[in-house]
Amino acid sequence: MALPSAFLNRLAQIFPPGSLYTDPADCWAYGYDNSRRQALAEAVVFPTSHTQTVELARLCNEHRVPLTARGRGTGTTGATVPLRGGVVASFERMNQIVEFSPGNRYIVVEPGLTNQALQDFLKPHGFFWPPDPTSAAFCSVGGNLAYNSAGPRAVKYGTPRENTLALRAVTGLGTEIRTGVFTTKGVVGYDLTRLLLGSEGTLALITEATLKLTPLPEAKRTMRAIYADLDHATEAITRIMAQPAVPCALEFIDGNAIELIRRYSRADLPERAGALLMVEVDGFAEGMAVQIESVRRAAQNEGLLEFRVAATADEVEALWQTRKALSPALRKVAPKKINEDVVVPVTELPLLIAGLNELSQRYDLAIVNFGHAGNGNIHVNLLFDPAKPGETEKAHECLGEIFSLVLRLRGTLSGEHGVGLEKRDYVDREIDTGALELMRAVKRQFDPNGILNPDKTLPLAD
Repeated sequence: MALPSAFLNRLAQIFPPGSLYTDPADCWAYGYDNSRRQALAEAVVFPTSHTQTVELARLCNEHRVPLTARGRGTGTTGATVPLRGGVVASFERMNQIVEFSPGNRYIVVEPGLTNQALQDFLKPHGFFWPPDPTSAAFCSVGGNLAYNSAGPRAVKYGTPRENTLALRAVTGLGTEIRTGVFTTKGVVGYDLTRLLLGSEGTLALITEATLKLTPLPEAKRTMRAIYADLDHATEAITRIMAQPAVPCALEFIDGNAIELIRRYSRADLPERAGALLMVEVDGFAEGMAVQIESVRRAAQNEGLLEFRVAATADEVEALWQTRKALSPALRKVAPKKINEDVVVPVTELPLLIAGLNELSQRYDLAIVNFGHAGNGNIHVNLLFDPAKPGETEKAHECLGEIFSLVLRLRGTLSGEHGVGLEKRDYVDREIDTGALELMRAVKRQFDPNGILNPDKTLPLAD
């Protein structure tokens, strides 16, 4: 769509030179994310204040111009791709710390601040914000909130929904709202804060967030357990999660992933390795030995081939090197992959992996699995070659069966990557008609003209 000249003139009044792009060559880079989908916006703006964001939303609503919020573009589901063109609002320049209250254990930040910059600011003060996606050095806090992205520490400390106290935001009408509280308790009104978290910019634009902080642990220890087969590894996962020393990370790598690592790296792994767990515990230094022993006992079974505890920083790095070798290996084994982040109850992990292996054989496609085992969040990597006739279609047919398997096991289609475009058309398999209609009504209440990130998150109405 071509933007009206009256709209563009007003947009230029709100956003001074250097904070508004209209040249397609400049806008192009803001039309994609890590899903590799691409669409071209007619304009890209860089808000620097809440007030600018309010004016922008009101202008777009008045002219019915689509408005897509964007953090740093690290998402994998196409949620920031401007399908209908319009305006992309890139919040990368709203990256300030507004208020820090160590006594009350909260910090107020703008959405463009990167996760890593936040952690770097907090560390000297003895705090951290628990969500820690692997893209922390690049992703923004606003993006973490929009996707409810968590990372490995969620197994102990929770997701953004458990670690965000309040928000300041702007609806699709340009209405300013404040949600939540500055305290860890509060039950006045409906919980709009948790509603906005994970809504992928379809309900409101977040301009400020009050984050709940956690004191840094005094010590952390890293362990690696290697098993002969999947069944013994998953038995250990359930036992580890049932003992008192709750891990701050419990990562899983299946046998297919181990074979890839062995083929494309020099990682030190036993020949019979069929599954691997990385376990970390944290807390007081004097309590580390007790926690390690508790995990060791829980991890022990007939299939355990090796249990190693890192004693130095170099040994920690060496243990994690196995996991770090996986992503480069995946890039070498196939030209294309579909990366899903499904979740099942922890006790259903054996059935999930067994079912994925069966689908891999039936469709003659490699499927490699790893992820956050402590809460059943597994990253399923479906590898294929789009240059082979029919293979792309075969991969997507297999993906549909993967989702059916997950739902049969009482799981969910996304744990932290969000829905965006990639999973939008599968959502009605998980959410029933009544709930979907309520969600669409909520969308209309926040954004009656449907300008905010249109065609994302919920299946398109018939």
